[in-house]
Amino acid sequence: MRSPKGCAAIVILPLMAFGNDLGRNSEMNSSPMNHQQTLWTIGGGKGGSGKSFLAANIGICLSKLGVQVILVDADLGGANLHTLLGIPPPFPSLSDFIQKKVQNLHDVLIPSGISNLRLLTGTQDLLNSADVKSLQRRKLLRAIRGLGGDCIIVDLGGGNAASVLDLFLMSDGGILVVTPEPTSIENTYRFLKSAFYRRLRQSVSSPSVKSLIDQAMNGKNESGIRNPYELFREAKRLNLEDANRMMEETEAFRPNLILNQVQSKKDIEMGFFIRSAYQKYFGIHLHYLGYVVYDQEVGSSIRKRRPLILENERCRASQCISEIASKLLQSQMRASSME
Repeated sequence: MRSPKGCAAIVILPLMAFGNDLGRNSEMNSSPMNHQQTLWTIGGGKGGSGKSFLAANIGICLSKLGVQVILVDADLGGANLHTLLGIPPPFPSLSDFIQKKVQNLHDVLIPSGISNLRLLTGTQDLLNSADVKSLQRRKLLRAIRGLGGDCIIVDLGGGNAASVLDLFLMSDGGILVVTPEPTSIENTYRFLKSAFYRRLRQSVSSPSVKSLIDQAMNGKNESGIRNPYELFREAKRLNLEDANRMMEETEAFRPNLILNQVQSKKDIEMGFFIRSAYQKYFGIHLHYLGYVVYDQEVGSSIRKRRPLILENERCRASQCISEIASKLLQSQMRASSME
């Protein structure tokens, strides 16, 4: 497989390349942030779209700009961020903290060997275990936020289990990673639909409206609800206050999208198609953060257990990731300046 010809000339989104500044900032220890912490979660559909790869390399890009970053591996299918960073096991994990084998969460943080970047890893069954119910997940997130740092990036892995959806919704910003393939797009659609309806359900108090939302999750429901607009209409008949709250939640729900492994201009434009489809069907404002081109250097870096940004920061995929990290940093700085 080849990278798209002329990809450097295909500029669909505003690009802000780091250029040589990426290397010059690699040893910075002072943060450019005004102490506004942001927690990003990376999820969407099943595994294989490159979520862990992007979480690791975006984190490194931000750390090279002086941002204090904590990477959290919450991949239910198998924690592997340490492998992508070239860190060998064994090491303490979130599981040890939850099981009280380690008393202080700070003791679970692993130095990555990269300035401004630390790692917090879990186990395969961590978030689905009996020890970590909804309340515990909230407490765990508060504890993770309490570790400090400017930016926390949580790799959720694949799937749409309740635990994954809750963490996605509890974050300051959820990021969906999708490849331009029908199966990946379909899986991401199911993930976002589940997350969206779960958010609506958590926002209402009326049992009848909660039941209505549960029915709407089934596209062939007896109530004939086929989309959120019909759901809002039916909810108004049951409880106007809850219906208004649902519409407010819809307006506030603004996930982000990264298209990975693109090979053509058509692939890149798929991101805009997905964004428009979600706006039309769900009324959701999906932000298209950018795309990452297919690059053989990616596979090479993974086999070497060395992050792509460190292995070859000038390759096309690295430049795409750098541009996405720049947008996330700008978003975080804007949020900080508004406080």
